Amino acid sequence: MGTEFCLFGLDGSDDIEVMVTVALRAQPWECVVVGGGVRNQLDLFERVINLVHRHAPDAAIAFNATPADTFEAAARWLDTSG
Repeated sequence: MGTEFCLFGLDGSDDIEVMVTVALRAQPWECVVVGGGVRNQLDLFERVINLVHRHAPDAAIAFNATPADTFEAAARWLDTSG
């Protein structure tokens, strides 16, 4: 399973919409994991989810509890049986 992180600052220093759009358009995605920092800011959460919906419509959307369980969050939605 290939993975890529799209990390951005929550302090307004990054153009989040551009960064997320570029990452989502880079390749077809099976699953997109949205982290807690995004989920804690309703406006940002809505923007990111709608970007995923628009640019990766076939991807499952997963949520992690901590950065340490990001891969497990994705695995819940992916066929990892081989």
